[in-house]
Amino acid sequence: MKYKMIMMVLVMLSTTQSWAQCAMCRATLENNLSNGNPGIATGINVGILYLFFAPYLAVGLIAYFWYRTSKTNARKEFESRHMAG
Repeated sequence: MKYKMIMMVLVMLSTTQSWAQCAMCRATLENNLSNGNPGIATGINVGILYLFFAPYLAVGLIAYFWYRTSKTNARKEFESRHMAG
């Protein structure tokens, strides 16, 4: 079990270059870059970054609102205990 965990961590930490684009996107980008037009490539890179950060932003917002709500509830509970006592 320990060996599997170590291997999984090593695989996750290793970095390899990936060429995971569909053939049509790759051909379009290479064609535009070779013609001196980096506009589409920049747009696709921005889209990839948007898709990458969107889930992290959503989880971060949920965590923030959860923390804020729990802190407010804890403060109200603290005040109600000390007012009653």
